[in-house]
Amino acid sequence: MRRVQGSVLALALRPVKSKEVIVQDTLELSPQAGVIGDHGTSRRRQVSLLDEASWNAACIEVDAELNWTTRRSNVLVSGLDLQILVGSQIRLGSALVEVMGEVVPCHVMDAAKEGLKHALKPDWRGGVYGRVIESGQVHVGDKITVHSSQ
Repeated sequence: MRRVQGSVLALALRPVKSKEVIVQDTLELSPQAGVIGDHGTSRRRQVSLLDEASWNAACIEVDAELNWTTRRSNVLVSGLDLQILVGSQIRLGSALVEVMGEVVPCHVMDAAKEGLKHALKPDWRGGVYGRVIESGQVHVGDKITVHSSQ
């Protein structure tokens, strides 16, 4: 049974590793390339999702107002418990994505703000990653639905 779980608040591309992310209104996803135009090439980690409430909690912990793009995720979402979606397929815009696992925060987060890496560790605040099953587009404002789960 499909049901709305959340919505897409913002989208971003990472065209070059460790360089500025570019906020977009639309992302194109494909099983071959993941997020088209993104530098990532992993077959499993093709798209990353970040929950707005989790990001805000991490920012409060480090006492800083940081833009969500600091996390370097592709999709900012609201209304989702990302942790319980691992193993599920979600409809992200017109694309179908399998949520694979937790995005583990790295040293780049502390380079942005001291303590951010640690603040992102509890409750999967760093988000989740997935692989694209069916090509499609995702737009700001799209609803996210659970397509199937384990």
